[in-house]
Amino acid sequence: MMKAEQIMTRDVVTIKGSATVADAVKLMKEKGLRALIVEPRHELDPYGMVTETDIIYKVAAFGHDPKQMRVYEIMTKPCIVVNPELGVEYVARLFAQTRIRRAPVIKGGLLGIISISDILKKSDFVEKPKSSFELYCEENPSALEARIYDD
Repeated sequence: MMKAEQIMTRDVVTIKGSATVADAVKLMKEKGLRALIVEPRHELDPYGMVTETDIIYKVAAFGHDPKQMRVYEIMTKPCIVVNPELGVEYVARLFAQTRIRRAPVIKGGLLGIISISDILKKSDFVEKPKSSFELYCEENPSALEARIYDD
């Protein structure tokens, strides 16, 4: 089974909680992102996350000024995080149970971010391992022919 660290995105963009929502929107547009990791304020502070959904539901929908609102006012903190050794199947289950789409990958510090897109595009959950019979047939094509006639 693949692990989170094998499919996570390592190039992570972060923002400070004190930044304005307008700054977050600008950064998201520039980088083509749907979420940003919010940096901890100090060593023991947890990571947070601000998403495009947070911005639309909590700022735009109420007519708030994104130049006046701060990221810390709308972010999710603490956010659910993933251990890099966690199997992709378990990450998918965690996402399904908590109804989230992405999570920071943390071990001692921020290593990356994993999303449902990473699971879909980069993992091998669709490809099932070959059976011993299939492997045998690849090495011995005549065995497959015999099996076809036998059925």
